[in-house]
Amino acid sequence: MHVAALSTYPVKGCHRIDHDVARVEPWGLAGDRRWMIVDADGVGITQRGDARLTQLRVAVRDGGIVLSAPGLPDLDLDEPVDGPKEFVRVFSNHAPAPARIAESEWCSAFLGRPARLVWQADPGGRAVGGGTDGGEPVSFADGYPMLLANAASLAALNDWLAEARDEPVPITRFRPNLVVADAEPWAEDEWVERGVRLRAGDVELIAASGCGRCVVTTIDQETGAKGREPLGMLGRRRRFGQKLLFAINLIPAPGARGSLRVGDRVTVVH
Repeated sequence: MHVAALSTYPVKGCHRIDHDVARVEPWGLAGDRRWMIVDADGVGITQRGDARLTQLRVAVRDGGIVLSAPGLPDLDLDEPVDGPKEFVRVFSNHAPAPARIAESEWCSAFLGRPARLVWQADPGGRAVGGGTDGGEPVSFADGYPMLLANAASLAALNDWLAEARDEPVPITRFRPNLVVADAEPWAEDEWVERGVRLRAGDVELIAASGCGRCVVTTIDQETGAKGREPLGMLGRRRRFGQKLLFAINLIPAPGARGSLRVGDRVTVVH
């Protein structure tokens, strides 16, 4: 089993950036979802509510980012280390987390409504699951530092779609940080059940939970066009309780430091 792909999403909901090498930090891959666009109430805007975010491209530079979108000039922003402080929520039912405001005019023009871009200066201010007290730190990701997808499980899902005469879907629909190849289909279910640690390169990662999927999986990540699959098929074949599962959430093991590289061997530690 090996690392087949690595991706980050510097602004929550934006188009991915693919990497050959990515550094692992306690709250996720370096630079992943440290920025987020929030609405007038300070709640995160995601692809669930606005598929235009698929058209937001982000380039990362030292100390900042450059935003690009159709019909707008590029916007170069520094990390707002001294920007106005605000408490924001990734979802309305999550605890408020500290952030600094970076920009409002460009994002409002992009989305056609009042919006602000915020930056997570302190990833320690938000905990896994969306809380703020105790627990492992997390970026502005939905709830966990990293997401792993299994290429063999995608192949199995696409076989089901083919049997139903539906089009296959790419792994990008699931917006993973880490894709593994040469595993057995759905091996990740057992990893979560056993709470195993995976060693990728020189980094250990804990298999924390299965990932319940939402409407974002039906959005073409290149065009923003919406469909109905693979969510319908997941509902028929991968329903566990109230969740439709594909991919798993990971937490870096305590003290984990290092980098992941495409091609790194991945093993189950215990």
